[in-house]
Amino acid sequence: MSRAGTFISTAAAGETVRAYVPAPLPPDPALDLAPRFGLLDKANQALGRLDGMSTLLPNTSLFLYLYVQKEALLSSQIEGTQSSLADLLLYENAQAPSTPIDDVEEVSNYVAAINHGLRRLKEGFPLSLRLLREMHALLLRGGRGANKQPGEFRRSQNWIGGTRPGNATFVPPPITHLDDTLGALERFIHGETPLPILVRAALAHVQFETIHPFLDGNGRLGRLLITLMLCHEGALKEPTLYLSLYLKEHRAEYYALLTRVREDGDWEAWLDFFLEGVLIVADQATDAARRTLDLFEKDRKSIQALGRRASTILRVHDHFQRSPLATATAVAKGTRLSFPACTKAMATLEEMGVLSEITGRQRDRVFQYDAFFSILSEGAEPL
Repeated sequence: MSRAGTFISTAAAGETVRAYVPAPLPPDPALDLAPRFGLLDKANQALGRLDGMSTLLPNTSLFLYLYVQKEALLSSQIEGTQSSLADLLLYENAQAPSTPIDDVEEVSNYVAAINHGLRRLKEGFPLSLRLLREMHALLLRGGRGANKQPGEFRRSQNWIGGTRPGNATFVPPPITHLDDTLGALERFIHGETPLPILVRAALAHVQFETIHPFLDGNGRLGRLLITLMLCHEGALKEPTLYLSLYLKEHRAEYYALLTRVREDGDWEAWLDFFLEGVLIVADQATDAARRTLDLFEKDRKSIQALGRRASTILRVHDHFQRSPLATATAVAKGTRLSFPACTKAMATLEEMGVLSEITGRQRDRVFQYDAFFSILSEGAEPL
């Protein structure tokens, strides 16, 4: 049962508890991958379709920006925030969201952390503990995370569930074992191994969650680690795969499988769940990208049929492809058109059923690209 790690006694918050120290990766005895080759192949094919679709988008970087925002939102929702996609987009447009500002700031920080990590990897920086600390510093800057040692590994015992270590659901490794377990994880991420990248990402995610090296933000960073590894290894050219929607919809099973790995060493059950999630999420993202492409093309043709007015309206339409919620002031700034020209074009798009006004106000009105926003919002409502 060396796969399952060991429980050790440690002092925490004035009581003695059983903390868990995971065995180093890869699991020993070795994983039984043969029965999973079919599912692994399907998951890899779905990744390939998604990666190919991303290259067909007219503006890949803008689509990815919106996709990253959605992932940040979903991952934060798993941790309990109540923000919606509309709240995040309104916040970034300097409009008042409907939920507490701390919730929206947490999601916005997550976007910054993702972008920082991906930028560093493209610059040739290694996927390392140092990079994870840099991202953590961004994730917890300001707001509720400011007092949780942003950018630093924990210097005290933490726990998951319960009101104190003694009644916790799970107690991660003591700080005396933190350096060793994190060092072993970093070596596994960097090391030469015949294991497929999807398998390695699945193992690394669970190990990171089990070590729980920070006082806060472990879940969000652990989910992001999956995408970082896939991009770093070249399995994805762009960061288009995020599992937070799948994990949000299957939270109970996800947590139960983490427990099975820790207590029984049952990595195979986790792998089946993980690969099925990759397959489902990759196909969903490919379908969303295809529907987005079709929508943009359909609306563009409708606008072109307007004749001489089309040029200005197309520029406004292009802006809403980058930001599906926007004010006339933001559109004027983004397109460098006059404010009157923008308002007139937006009124035309509203008459066509492309845009709708969502505030009901007379001033600082916010318009929404309804069909596009609907695609982006799928599965993104708070729990």
